Amino acid sequence: MTPHLSTIIESIIFAADTPVTLDRLCELLSEFGRDEIREALDGLVQSCEERDGGVHLAEVAGGWQFRTRPSLQQYVIRLVKARTTKLSQSALETLAIIAYRQPITRVEVEHLRGVDCGGVLKSILEKKLVKILGKKDIPGRPLIYGTTREFLEVFGLKDLKSLPTLREIQALDDVPVFERQEELPLDPTRVEPHEEALPFE
Repeated sequence: MTPHLSTIIESIIFAADTPVTLDRLCELLSEFGRDEIREALDGLVQSCEERDGGVHLAEVAGGWQFRTRPSLQQYVIRLVKARTTKLSQSALETLAIIAYRQPITRVEVEHLRGVDCGGVLKSILEKKLVKILGKKDIPGRPLIYGTTREFLEVFGLKDLKSLPTLREIQALDDVPVFERQEELPLDPTRVEPHEEALPFE
C-alpha cells in the first residue's frame, strides 16, 4: 500500500537539513503532479496548524521546513543555549546594510557604517550569512557581497521581499503621543533665541 502523499512529503521535509523547495519535491516525487504536491503541502500546513503542536511547517528561504513555534522559544533555547552563536551589534548593522543594499562592495558598506568592516565581514562570511557574489565591473574590480540562503533560514524569512520595510522598522521606535514630553530648559528665566535673532557669521 502506497503511503499518502502528504505523509511522504512530511517525511522528506523532516529528514532534510535545509528547507525543501517545491521544485525539489517535484523532482523527488516525479510520479506525482506538481498541483498534487502543492495541494498536499497546503494540507500539511493546515494539519499542523489544527494540531497546534510544538512545530509548524513554515515557508522559509524559498522552501519548506519544520520549525519550532515562536511562542515556545524560551523553552527550546534551554536545549540549544550551549551552541547558540550571538551576533554583535556591528555584525547586525553590517548584515542589515548588505541585506537591504545587495549587491554591495566592502567600501560601500564601510561608507555607510563609517568604520572599517573587514573583521566583521569576515565573521559573517564564516557564519555563511553572506557570500561573495562576484566582482563589480568598475576599476579595481572589488568583490560584491549578498546574503545567503542560511541568512533567510536564521531570520525565518521566506525571501528577501519579506524583510521589514523602513516604515515598519521606524514604527517600532515611534513613541506614543501620550508618552512624549517637551524638553524643558533647566533655567526657567532663560529664553531660547529665535532663529531670526541669531547673529550672522
